[in-house]
Amino acid sequence: MRLHDRDVRQDVRELGALLGDVLENQTSREAFETVETLRTSAIDYRDGELDSRETLHEELNGLTPERESIVARAFTTYFELINLAEERERVRAIRTGSHEEDLEDSLETAAEELDELDDEMMQQVLDDVLIEPTFTAHPTEARRKTVKSKLRSVSNHLETLDERRLTNKEKGQVERDIDAEVTSLWQTPQVRDRRPEPEDEARNVQWYLENTLFDIVGEVYDELEDAFEAELGEEIDVPKLVEFRSWAGSDRDGNPFVTPEVTTNTLERQRRVVLGRYRDQLKSLSRVLSQDGTRIAVGERFEKSLAVDRERLPGITEEVEERYPNEPYRQKLKLMRERLNRVGDVRPGGYDDVSELEEDLAVIAESLRANGANSVAEAYIDPLARQVDTFGFTLASLDLRDHQQQHTETVTEALAREGIDYESMDEGERLEVLTESVLQDERVVDVSNQEGVSDTAARVLERFDCLADWQEEFGIQAIDTYAISMTEEPSHVLEVLFLADQADVIELPGHCGLDIVPLLETESALSGARDIMGTLFENEAYTQVLEARNHTQEIMLAYSDSNKENGFLAANWLLYENQIHLGEICDDFDVTMRLFHGRGGSISRGGGPMNDALLALPNSTVTGQVKFTEQGEAIAEKYSNPRIAERNIEQMLNAQLRARKRSLQQPREDVEEEWIEAMGLMANAAREEYRDLLDTDGFVEYFGQATPIGVIENLNLGSRPASRSGERKVEDLRAIPWVFSWTQARCILPGWYSLATAIDAYLEDGGDIETLQEMYDEWPFFQTMLDNAAMAVGRTDMNIAAEYADLADPELKEQFFPRITEEYERVSDLVLEIAGRSHTIDRDWLRKSLDRRNPYVDPLNLLQTHLLSQTHRTDLEERTLRLTVKGIAAGMKNTG
Repeated sequence: MRLHDRDVRQDVRELGALLGDVLENQTSREAFETVETLRTSAIDYRDGELDSRETLHEELNGLTPERESIVARAFTTYFELINLAEERERVRAIRTGSHEEDLEDSLETAAEELDELDDEMMQQVLDDVLIEPTFTAHPTEARRKTVKSKLRSVSNHLETLDERRLTNKEKGQVERDIDAEVTSLWQTPQVRDRRPEPEDEARNVQWYLENTLFDIVGEVYDELEDAFEAELGEEIDVPKLVEFRSWAGSDRDGNPFVTPEVTTNTLERQRRVVLGRYRDQLKSLSRVLSQDGTRIAVGERFEKSLAVDRERLPGITEEVEERYPNEPYRQKLKLMRERLNRVGDVRPGGYDDVSELEEDLAVIAESLRANGANSVAEAYIDPLARQVDTFGFTLASLDLRDHQQQHTETVTEALAREGIDYESMDEGERLEVLTESVLQDERVVDVSNQEGVSDTAARVLERFDCLADWQEEFGIQAIDTYAISMTEEPSHVLEVLFLADQADVIELPGHCGLDIVPLLETESALSGARDIMGTLFENEAYTQVLEARNHTQEIMLAYSDSNKENGFLAANWLLYENQIHLGEICDDFDVTMRLFHGRGGSISRGGGPMNDALLALPNSTVTGQVKFTEQGEAIAEKYSNPRIAERNIEQMLNAQLRARKRSLQQPREDVEEEWIEAMGLMANAAREEYRDLLDTDGFVEYFGQATPIGVIENLNLGSRPASRSGERKVEDLRAIPWVFSWTQARCILPGWYSLATAIDAYLEDGGDIETLQEMYDEWPFFQTMLDNAAMAVGRTDMNIAAEYADLADPELKEQFFPRITEEYERVSDLVLEIAGRSHTIDRDWLRKSLDRRNPYVDPLNLLQTHLLSQTHRTDLEERTLRLTVKGIAAGMKNTG
């Protein structure tokens, strides 16, 4: 059976040719020839037919600003289209693998592995597992929403050409539509005129939830249930295994534009969207459930439910009965739609809670099955029930987040109004006053009173005052988590507990409407995690919080800032070690730990294949529940196409189900002590070398001159500022622009620097390559860490990086670039030797993709360095420079 009519080569060839035609038609023959000269020269150099890039430099140096703009637009648009071709190839691979039943990391392979367990343990694995992808608004998505919409249209047309049998006339019409979209894309501004606002970012996240994930959830569960039934020969109860969360519209850390009004609007819009989707589903169901009530017995439970609805909504009961006489299911569905209309409405009769909608669906499903319509229930009711279970009335629950300093300042000022000198207290005294304040019945401060305090304190007090209103209006589950950035002390957690208690969000003992989540980012916080959490677990007030939250503690680990502070290897080891320590302290206090992995899209920010990352976690930390951030362009790559989105969810479920099974069978990993000592030695050496580089006088200046950080800081990528302090200091610069800048310069230093120094230190201390090879073969953590570093090495191009180094002052280049190059060359050799392979990129499809892309990225890099070298740029040249950033990001398929 032939599933597809095209392949990636045809898509790339035809899209490239179409773009060439559009370029010539929209500009000139001369402009087309300029782009062709640059393209062929870049290819010839990569193929070894040219000894240098001098031809490229000469061509670029002779361009007018207008022609530079056309070149940047041409190569940027090319990558946007080629990314679609490669997305289509991913879909082909998924469909082919599914058809041939040989997909790795599938739900079927997960069912096979769980089949080794007895029934009780298998059910425990299923009951324990819950994965929570959490979408953030972090500004790493370089494309405009308008551009993404046009590209999605082209993608849909490519799917039609590839998967449908078309007549020549139909094919011609589709090709014409692609031509029209590409022409429109060419004429559309690629660069935003303004920064997106927080509500723009929230709408962007909402788009993926509403238009992709909502539709595929039922299919994922259907496939999982089929997989278990095929493996076990019987049906098995599959509970909720996945739900979605978001920071977009609620993450206040470093973003003063995320106001309570933004959060309110986000909650309202998400509820409106998800209720609308449910109404649409029920309306579609009404076309299916047209059974004649005179020929079937709907059952006592259904009749009772329908009667209650009639009494609840007397105003429309007569209309419903007249419209659907003797059609009980349609009557019920119409009344359910009306109840959805009244959620959050002043009119009575609406659903008070999502459980009531779930109960109505269960009643219909039971009635259908009793009437021999099991297939109807499976095809139409069960998927909707899964959607309701997953998305509730919230679409995605929101997490609040802010920096601990904001809370400390607020508590200090609020208590000062009551005559309490919190500022002068030491840590022990602060814990004592916070604990006593939470435990006493009377309020200590009035969060609704924002008079006489600083702007910072007023904003925080207003947020907690609104939090009570949000939970009252939208339900506790709509916004029930509060993450605290830069948590360093137990008091930073109790400060949030205190403010929530004063706002009546928490009423101990018995009720706690908030998971309070310390975000551990720095080396000191991670190393002191046992003291932080142990102190909290022994605290009288916090003990009651844990009891009210089912003895579960969520702890967030920041991969990005930890990497920026310590370097790739040291950060990975620090996180690994402290996950184990956190697991131990939670076990000591009989607390279930839920780790929240703050991973970015790039390797250096904790990115990489999620299924590999989940399987590489220490067994002792895998409790079944896990959260992780999804950020920037990674969201579009994973979730814009329904088939790819479904595959991603399947792979994550596969990994977490298997990881939980292994953690139950072997609660402690069997890691050789020799390996742990080796990692400790290497981590110390890596951190020392990395910090020495960053702390060397002149490095910050070199970074500013040899990367486009100055351009990136001013890009309209997101609503959040690039730096916490507004200064160009590495410690204050956010991890995203730090990585983004190095990625643009094709020197992905944050993903591998100091790894070679670390390995050499181990070898010089008496270690051997054979031990490292054994660690790679047998230790998932080490293998995943090294594979991720190898990927960053494979994406690095030091020849292009040298072009950026030439922009720096000669003495700075001489001081830093040889040092960086030497580390790169050494790590390239060591990674290959340890992993026992010939390429740093061991995925064949990725190597082909990079080979296809690199010659087209090169002209954009050289144009960017050419523009950066100019001391004065016109407005057009500034726009072109910003466009090169977009184009390189599209070509690298990564920002930061």
